[in-house]
Amino acid sequence: MKQLNLFCEESTRPAKRVNIVSLKLVKESSLLYKERSVRSPEDGYELLKLFLADKDREHFIVASLDTKNQPVSINVCHIGSLNASIVHPREVMKSAILSNAASIIVGHNHPSGLVEPSRDDIEVTKRLVEAGKLMGIELLDHIIVGDGCYTSLKEKGHM
Repeated sequence: MKQLNLFCEESTRPAKRVNIVSLKLVKESSLLYKERSVRSPEDGYELLKLFLADKDREHFIVASLDTKNQPVSINVCHIGSLNASIVHPREVMKSAILSNAASIIVGHNHPSGLVEPSRDDIEVTKRLVEAGKLMGIELLDHIIVGDGCYTSLKEKGHM
């Protein structure tokens, strides 16, 4: 029986360069949050609307919270089109991990001003809840911001 040497071809290939990296968050700015901690969907709305009001495209925001539900960072995770934003759990959790978050609140705006959750909004929320369970970072709420109003997917029973 003939024995194949699978490593023969490998030894003629040049070495692969592997980058050595470090990860860090870069502070772009800051804001004062007078409530200090997020205790309700309304508190979450008050925090997120600062970033989401009057946007002409969907913006998806991640607010990372410490063990006392105090915001430690806010990240614009994704900017979408007029009526859609593609959100992947790994992108949402990236800033939460780097912020050493105990939990997160996510939110996005509906440029139409209407705050009724879409089927995609509900599915993304369910995926984020599951990802958070695996990573030990609880998703406390998903808030949709409209024209002077909001919807909490937690209050609606979608999480």
